[in-house]
Amino acid sequence: MDTLSQLHTSAEATNSGSPHATALIKTKGLVRTFKSRKGTVEAVRGVDLEVREGEIFGFLGPNGAGKTTTMRILTTLMPASGGTATVCGLDLRRDPAKVRRQIGYVSQVGGAEPMETGRENLLLQGRVYGMSAKEAQQRAAELVTRLDMDDFADRLVKTYSGGQKRRLDVALGIMHHPRLLFLDEPTTGLDPQSRARIWDEVRALHDQGMTIFLTTHYMDEADGLCNRLAIIDHGQIVSQGSPETLKQEIAGDIISLGLDMQSNAVEQVTSLMRERPFVREIQPTADGAQLYVSQGETVLPEVLRTLDAQHIAIRSVMLARPTLDDVFLRRTGRSLRESNGNS
Repeated sequence: MDTLSQLHTSAEATNSGSPHATALIKTKGLVRTFKSRKGTVEAVRGVDLEVREGEIFGFLGPNGAGKTTTMRILTTLMPASGGTATVCGLDLRRDPAKVRRQIGYVSQVGGAEPMETGRENLLLQGRVYGMSAKEAQQRAAELVTRLDMDDFADRLVKTYSGGQKRRLDVALGIMHHPRLLFLDEPTTGLDPQSRARIWDEVRALHDQGMTIFLTTHYMDEADGLCNRLAIIDHGQIVSQGSPETLKQEIAGDIISLGLDMQSNAVEQVTSLMRERPFVREIQPTADGAQLYVSQGETVLPEVLRTLDAQHIAIRSVMLARPTLDDVFLRRTGRSLRESNGNS
């Protein structure tokens, strides 16, 4: 039985991502500080995580939230300033070399040598991890076919498109059959077709039993790929759970109102709507306000009539079910979309 088959069997035995599965990542009070001219910067502030064997775990947050710093700690590329962590049952401080044998890591920028071909990069990666020349050749050939790299595997990497480079990066990350794969912003900068291709490969790896920890600032990526996720902001975890569980924290529907932000329209809307029995919560946004309501389709006409009677101009209106951005907004007071756009 090959390694991936063994991984698949192991994942099935532990009921992929179930609460009783083995924890491949456990952190307690993880901290990372940096010195700057302005003083001490806390990039990671007491992060507690548990990633179970056989799941895709997402780390969602805006750029600069601490996602990549946390991942670099967990992949032994950066020491923690405080707290404890185990990866694949190994203590991160005491056994970093053993941890590296168990994991694969795909960084945001990738690690392929541009003046070599994709296949040459794969062969070198295999030899670095102790494979014989024959084993490395067989594994490289397998991955070239599996990731549809046949058309470009023997070209220099410097000639690759963004999507082709990303497929090679993933191949390099799994060349040595890791038990746990780290993907740092795996689809940033890719076109929609290339993003979909990477998503398909992540799902395929998961189906074969590999545990995957990925960082992302794309809500659709976290929602569509992850069994569970943690939302991080300013170095702290603000919420954890499955995408559906997190969205269920926000009961009902959401009416998003675009208002004149030069006037006191937000305050007027808040005052008018606060006592309405169907309004559960009101949240200001960058361009107006969001009303969390029961039976949105039924109450929307009443909301519009009430505001119109008070001559409150509405620039836009949208009715929707809660999203992960709404979870982030509720937890932090700002939109994840806005946070990414401003970073």
